[in-house]
Amino acid sequence: MASSLCFLPFLLFVLSSVVSPSSADVLHGNEEAEAVKNDLYREYLREEAVSRLSELGKVSDVEGYLERTFMSPASIKAGNIIRQWMEDAGLRTWVDHMGNVHGRVDGMDASSAALLMGSHYDTVVDAGRFDGALGIVSAISALKALKVSGKLEKLNRPVEVIAFSDEEGVRFQTTFLGSAAIAGKLPASTLNISDRSGRSLQDVLKENSVDAIEENLIQLKYEPESVWGYVEVHIEQGPVLESAGLPLGVVKGIAGQTRLKVTVSGSQGHAGTVPMSMRRDPMAAAAELIVLLDSLCKHPQDFLSYDDQCSTVESLFGSLVCTVGEISLWPSASNVIPGQVTFTIDLRAMDDVGREAVLYELSNRMYSICDKRSVSCVIERKHDAKAVNCDKELSMQLKSAALLAFKKMAGNVEVEVPKLMSGAGHDAMAMAHLCKIGMLFVRCRGGISHSPAEHVLDDDVWAAGLAVLAFLENQI
Repeated sequence: MASSLCFLPFLLFVLSSVVSPSSADVLHGNEEAEAVKNDLYREYLREEAVSRLSELGKVSDVEGYLERTFMSPASIKAGNIIRQWMEDAGLRTWVDHMGNVHGRVDGMDASSAALLMGSHYDTVVDAGRFDGALGIVSAISALKALKVSGKLEKLNRPVEVIAFSDEEGVRFQTTFLGSAAIAGKLPASTLNISDRSGRSLQDVLKENSVDAIEENLIQLKYEPESVWGYVEVHIEQGPVLESAGLPLGVVKGIAGQTRLKVTVSGSQGHAGTVPMSMRRDPMAAAAELIVLLDSLCKHPQDFLSYDDQCSTVESLFGSLVCTVGEISLWPSASNVIPGQVTFTIDLRAMDDVGREAVLYELSNRMYSICDKRSVSCVIERKHDAKAVNCDKELSMQLKSAALLAFKKMAGNVEVEVPKLMSGAGHDAMAMAHLCKIGMLFVRCRGGISHSPAEHVLDDDVWAAGLAVLAFLENQI
């Protein structure tokens, strides 16, 4: 039976008076702008920041491409490097039981609620070097600029940079291990989940001399009254800022996300002796399930009914995206009908009600297909994150900071800072359970991310650093 929903066209990215794609880049091609770019902490916010991103991008567990997963040797090395950078910026540092790297300055009132900033230092497989790392480096660089100018200790509240140990969820198929622990949303049962080698999270932590017990996990949680807010700088991972000719945009909210693990089991057999009509082939069933997923996410209106009585789900029709990113089979031999196929589903939408309706309809249809093919199907929810809205006050402050960065670099330009929605998940989603959040997006070439082709212009790294610096100076 089809789920009942209303559909309205939805613009995924909400822009306010954005420069058209044909307009000149706001940071380039302006003679006045080139004259204005005299100092602006270029040494720290541009040259050093770019160099550090390059250095971190070479810290990998494999030769030939970037891969850095939770508590791997490269991850530990990267954490140590980041800690050194924090200390160089005048911050007091420590590493917690989940591998998060912290750097803090107390400012003029150590008892005030703290501003938290940061992002993650783990990566996907075959990653780019800006995802996550840019948010960490931008925050550290801006604080170093304050230190050099003698303003670091004049902050009116503590500021803490956190480099989160795991956001991508590659190793344990559970995202936000680092930030969820800080937000108090990481259940103790997480210690028992295992990676592909069969080692549990608890085992991995013990191997790194961490006493992984429930009590220590609980102690990682920050109290809400101790935190003023969380701000994260991140590459856009989309093409809107580039098409607008602008380096920075303010995030309005983040799409909700569900990750599923689907296991299809059939009858393993000889590829040459079992007639087609008698097969219980989980690979053929999995292929049909994946095609179903693709069709549903491209054309949800063909699968979900709606009427005039239901509440509108504006974001679903334009924001629903679904991906099968992993697939494996057993025994994986060319002359054997597989006995079992496992694949993952990543499903995202701006509206939580719409996302749940899609999951309900998808599950029912998948079970029906498996029944028809005489195979069993187990669908496990591995991760759920509700959509979140960014705080209006923080967003306004970040917008003003971004505009100030534009004007410092390009002169007295007349532009509006774009407002965007994020289809990608971020540590800010987990931190939203703890405090108000704000995010700043940075333009990336072609909107490409999770790829070695991921790229951010040096001047855009600089613009991000200037915006963070302007935001921090507002805390003085």
